[in-house]
Amino acid sequence: ARGPKKHMKRLAAPKHWMVDKLLGVFAPKSRPGAHKGRESLPLILILRNRLRFALTRGEAMMITKQRLVEVDRRVKVDPKTPVGFMDILTIPKTQENFRVSYDVKGRFVLQKISDEDAQSKLLKVKKVFTQNGNIPAIATHDGRTLRYVDPLVKVGDTVTLDLTTGRVVDFIKFKTGVTVMVTGGANT
Repeated sequence: ARGPKKHMKRLAAPKHWMVDKLLGVFAPKSRPGAHKGRESLPLILILRNRLRFALTRGEAMMITKQRLVEVDRRVKVDPKTPVGFMDILTIPKTQENFRVSYDVKGRFVLQKISDEDAQSKLLKVKKVFTQNGNIPAIATHDGRTLRYVDPLVKVGDTVTLDLTTGRVVDFIKFKTGVTVMVTGGANT
């Protein structure tokens, strides 16, 4: 009772996190944020379990508190920040950029990308609406609201966001024959 649950046992963690079930009792739980809890990975798991930059939770905390990690070109200090599909993870000290994606079995994988690829991000359009004053806007899969987007953009389309300016550069219509990545559903 009394508010949202802030703890998670390791056995209750999603299988695609790939957390060892015998190496402790608890697993880090993502804070509410850009992605849903089951569709994201806490930053601490990426630093400790995937990239192996830290051996313990304490070391991962020190890495984030020293402002050494950026997600989508923004410094993240909270180690429980949710990092989800298509997010760009940048570590300036090592000059490395990673894009968070899924492998064929639905597990999160970090793909190393170049600096120019790290400037943009693909976003799925979840909702098209108008704000106060008849301003056209879209809501994307990572919780962003983008205003003044091309009127041809509809729900299901993909937009390319320039992370340095925060503007939509291009969009891809969702139609027959387009290459897509299936991220959820009954048959995934």
